[in-house]
Amino acid sequence: MKKATKKDLTDQLRPEYDLSKLKGGVRGKYAKRFRQGTNLVLLAPDIAKYFPDEQSVNNALRSLVEIVKGKCRHAS
Repeated sequence: MKKATKKDLTDQLRPEYDLSKLKGGVRGKYAKRFRQGTNLVLLAPDIAKYFPDEQSVNNALRSLVEIVKGKCRHAS
């Protein structure tokens, strides 16, 4: 990747934008809160075709958890 030259850095914003109002932004301000409430998992295409939506995935996983819990109780 080439460094930007002075020619590339010319201001292309419209004159009505007041850049003085854009100061003080905080990068990643809500990143921690977002990560706490998010747990995304990418399903393989062959598995995803069986789950049309988020609710069906959650129901299947809850069923699996109950099966595993039941087997653990009987094993002891």
